[in-house]
This record gives sequence, C-alpha cells and structure tokens, in this order.
Amino acid sequence: PWQRFEHPQPNALWQMDFKGHVAMSSGRCHPLTVLDDHSRFNVLLQACHGESLQDVQAPLIRCFQTYGLPAAISCDNGSPWGTMHREDRLTTLGVWLIQLGVRLIHARPCHPQTNGKDERFHRTLNLELLQRRVLANLEDAQHAFDAFRDDYNLIRPHQAIGMNAPVSRYRPSDRRYPAVLPAVEYDDQLAVRKVDVSGKIDFLGRRYRIGKALRGQSVALRPDPENDGQYTAYFCQQPVRSIDLHQIDRSE
Repeated sequence: PWQRFEHPQPNALWQMDFKGHVAMSSGRCHPLTVLDDHSRFNVLLQACHGESLQDVQAPLIRCFQTYGLPAAISCDNGSPWGTMHREDRLTTLGVWLIQLGVRLIHARPCHPQTNGKDERFHRTLNLELLQRRVLANLEDAQHAFDAFRDDYNLIRPHQAIGMNAPVSRYRPSDRRYPAVLPAVEYDDQLAVRKVDVSGKIDFLGRRYRIGKALRGQSVALRPDPENDGQYTAYFCQQPVRSIDLHQIDRSE
C-alpha cells in the first residue's frame, strides 16, 4: 500500500531526474531537477541541452559547491546515472558520486513513485510555468527557471509541510564538496581487486563482472559471515554486486 515517507532531516536524500524534454522556439530543453526529500527544497533546476554526463556533472558540481553533499541521491535507471542492464548498472556519473561519498540509490524499474516528490515537483513546474509560456532558448529557459525556483523555494506554500515554504525546513549540508576526489581506500583485512578493461575481476580462480564504469578502479570483497562462500563486492562503501562461489557466474 502507498505510504507517505520523508527523511527526518535535510540532505539525507536528494531525488534527481530529468523532466523529459520541453520544446522551445529554438531547439529543446531538458530540465534537470534535484529535490531535497525532507524539505521539498529544490536545490537544482537546470535548463540542459541534453541528458549526457557533461550536461549533468557541471550543474551538479555548482549545486554541491552551494549546498554541500547529500548523504544519498535517488534516481531512476535512465542515462546518465543508470542503465537497464543489470550487469552494468553503474555509470561514469554514478562512480563519481559514490567516490564523493554519496550513496547512489536506483529505483526499481517502472516504479516512478520512488522519486515521487520530484515527480510532484515536475507537475508543479509544468502547470505553473511550462504550460503558461513559450521558452525561446536555453538562456531564456534558465532565466524562467530561476524565477520559478525562487518562488517555489521561498514563497509558495507547500501542503505536505504544513503550508510552509520549503526554505523554512532546509539548511545546507555540512559535508562540503572537495577540491580533489578522495582516494579510494579499504580495510587491510579485505580482498581488493582491480577491475580490468572488460569490467571484470579475478577472484579465487574465477572471473566476475563488476561493471565497465569501474574499469581501472579497485573494489573490495567482503565475506558474508552467515553464508559460507558468499561475498559482496564494494566500490568505496557502495555494494556493486553479490558473488556466490557455489554458483556459476553467467556474466563471465
């Protein structure tokens, strides 16, 4: 059954998605939206040219520099933060977020309610802005988005938070965006393997697929204390796959 849920404090979870594409007088705009789960504060509303890694990473860096890093980001399985391929769920953008210490959560396929607050933000954006005016180009779209975002965050009452504006419940994260990506380090007691160019590792005489986005990175294998022969492969603190030594890996 559907249940309302929110994290107890700001920056525990951000929800991220594209609102499809919007026709402009010149070309198309892909609105990138990021919403704080607790406060409904919109930390990012960016008019993007497309939906590539380059379109997303630069605005996210500016967002992190302004508001700090969240504990986790929830997104769907679309590009550039996910794929529908089970063996290669991580993307280059996902690897970057994990290395920053942001836990990446992918929604189950065909379950848009996982990012329901961001979906609701999209509906408001559509009703109160996109259906009311024609955007000329990306510069015009960003100007309109900035004005809408200020009204949404600072003035507009939100029913789900007692008719208060989102800014009343939001504060920036104490986790600052680092100038240099942190080094990947693991406990000395864990088995560490480097992911080869094919996205696989060698472990106890067999090869296992980890994901092409992790090529050249190191992962750690942590044994399951309750199940002999079962391991979890981690990149930083993010589990990336399970390994059962008693089963044949079909992705070899």
